[in-house]
Amino acid sequence: MKLYYTPGACSMASHIVLAESGVPYSITRVDLKTKTTETGEDYTKINPKGYVPAVRLDNGAMIGENTALLAYLGELRPTAGLMPPAGTIENYRVREWLGFVSSELHKNCSPFFRPNTPEATLQAQRELLRTRLAYLEGELAGKQYLTGQAFTSADAYLFVVLGWFGHVGIDLAAWPNVKAFHARVAARAAVQQVMKDEGLLKAA
Repeated sequence: MKLYYTPGACSMASHIVLAESGVPYSITRVDLKTKTTETGEDYTKINPKGYVPAVRLDNGAMIGENTALLAYLGELRPTAGLMPPAGTIENYRVREWLGFVSSELHKNCSPFFRPNTPEATLQAQRELLRTRLAYLEGELAGKQYLTGQAFTSADAYLFVVLGWFGHVGIDLAAWPNVKAFHARVAARAAVQQVMKDEGLLKAA
């Protein structure tokens, strides 16, 4: 199994889930500006959408899109507990959070990564994101992770997106439960290793 990723991008959530699961995998870095891989391949021939993440399975099939991919990867090794058993309400709670992170946080951060976005639009997006953070603050009260005490695929995705908020111009300190969540996930051994593998942390 091979993950195509860009350091710090949303593909890092899939990287974290793979590292947490213990499933064997390899990684290939993608330059999203040139649409080429670290080995010089044309990435658009691998994934016509031209963005990450994408995973090539051992049988050659490709899977992309965070909400599908994170659920799939989380179910590969049930003993890792990254996705509760299929068909259970707990499974759908994780999928519910995957949808929330994707549509309410990830997509609302996207304008900040486009250089031509008007400042008025950015300010409106910040206000919207603050309301979503306020909701998260309440939902994380008394919990270690989004669905309780167990780390899931949705927590990996939320961690990555929250990491962009410095670029967005929002200080998480105003939401202590959210900030504590981000620090808690960052301290996980698998997350530390992924950040080193993506060049976001210096190896000890």
